[in-house]
This record gives sequence, C-alpha cells and structure tokens, in this order.
Amino acid sequence: MKHATADIDALANRTGTVSAPRLRADGLCVGYAAKRIVHDVDLQANPGEVTILVGPNGCGKSTLLKAMARVLKPMSGMVSLDGKNVHQMPTRNLARQLALLPQGPVAPEGLTVHELVSQGRFPHQSLTRQWSAEDSRAVSDAMQAADVTEFSDRRVDSLSGGQRQRCWIAMVLAQETDVILLDEPTTFLDLKVQVDVMTLLRAIAREKGRTLVVVLHELNIAAMFADQIVIMRNGRLIAQGAPERVITTENLAAGFGLQATVIKDPVTGRPVCLPAIAGPAI
Repeated sequence: MKHATADIDALANRTGTVSAPRLRADGLCVGYAAKRIVHDVDLQANPGEVTILVGPNGCGKSTLLKAMARVLKPMSGMVSLDGKNVHQMPTRNLARQLALLPQGPVAPEGLTVHELVSQGRFPHQSLTRQWSAEDSRAVSDAMQAADVTEFSDRRVDSLSGGQRQRCWIAMVLAQETDVILLDEPTTFLDLKVQVDVMTLLRAIAREKGRTLVVVLHELNIAAMFADQIVIMRNGRLIAQGAPERVITTENLAAGFGLQATVIKDPVTGRPVCLPAIAGPAI
C-alpha cells in the first residue's frame, strides 16, 4: 500500500475480535486483453463484516470485484477463498460458497419474484439432487429477510426499482453462500431505499457472520455502513481500513481529487464528507 494500510487495531477495538479473512487478493493485477486496469492489489475481507470499495468512475472497482468473483482471470497475483485459489476451484463448488450480484441485473420478461429468487438454488441442484424441502426453506427465508414475500407471485418487471433490487438480493441470499459480492446495489435508488438496502446487507453480515464486499458510489453511505472502506484510484488502492481512519481530507484529495471537510456524525461517530463549493456560495 502506497498511502495507507488497513488499521487492524481500530477494527479490533470496534468489534472485539479480528477474524481470519475469508476472501483475499494478493498482488492482484487484472485487465482486459493487454490493458491492465487493476494494479498490485492486496485486500482481505473478513467474516461478519462489510467491506466497501469506493473511488471515481473508471478507477477499477468493478474490475476488482469481478476478479474476486472469478469472472475475470488475473494477469498476475491470486484471489483465494479460505486459502484456496478461486480460479482453480470447481465452478459449482465455488458457487456454493461465493455469490455475485452484478451491476444492473435484468430479469427475463414475465419472471415472477418467486421464480427469480429460486434461481439462487441452482448451484445446489444436480442430476441426483433436484428441488427439495431445503431449497423451499432457503427461498422462503431469503424472501423474508429481503422483505419481498408479499411480492412472491408478482412479475419482477412490475415492481419499483427498490423492490426489484431487494428481489435480486433475495436471490443471492437464497444461494446461501458465506461470501457475497455486490456491484452498485444502490444505484438509481432514492436515499431512503439506499439506506434500507444497506441496513439489510449489514444485518446479513452481522447476524449471519457472512463476508460482504460491496462497490458503492455514495461516499457518505459507504462511511455509514462499512466496517472496512477501500479507496481506489487509477486501479490502485489509495487507502483501506476503518472509515474513521480512511475518510480524511488527505485521502479524499488523493482518491477523488476532492476538496472537502470531514466532520463526525454526532450520533454514530462516523465520518461525514462535506465537499467544498468552488466559487461564490449561492
């Protein structure tokens, strides 16, 4: 890390313990064709925590997430899950342990909510194991957790943006993986729905002990919900660690080219970013 490193002591003080990381990136370089997008990234995500990646558009957040989900093959370095190289794991085995919700997913026309959520059970199916009572329970539990049970028989495309997003999250929950990666799960949602979605995701991490890695654009939402926050710029990690250590005027300038004041929320103690206004105030 060039500018800052993860503050393990701060994390231990907040949670009481530091768990062994489930998902790791070590010396990870990723790109498309011959163009390198992500450079020499070291990152770890711990159980029971939400790790949030932030940074300007095009900085490599989604590319990094795709590599961690095995959608993209590294140019060099490695992504490991419980010490095993994810790119050497059988696909179905990995899908039972790690789930990815990509940015802007679209459901097939006419699909009902129950049908969509049920697709999360696909990794658990085989020629010798068809739909079971365990699958039904997992789907029911996921729909209840995401608060979409009342929409069970409705078409996904008939729902609002926030309702649809909760349905996709329910599908990921039905997969019952210990590691969940989400790319921009709050994009295009109004502020209240963003908070609702992130509250749900944090509860999943806390109550189920799951490892979440989330890409977000909204810096203050990220600071509010992250256990670990990671700032990226030009494919490199600028800073990572607890929000109160990472969200600083210096790191915002280095990561976003943003001049801002950082204050502490009087209720939560979390940092809040107040961008400076260029020119005369209106």
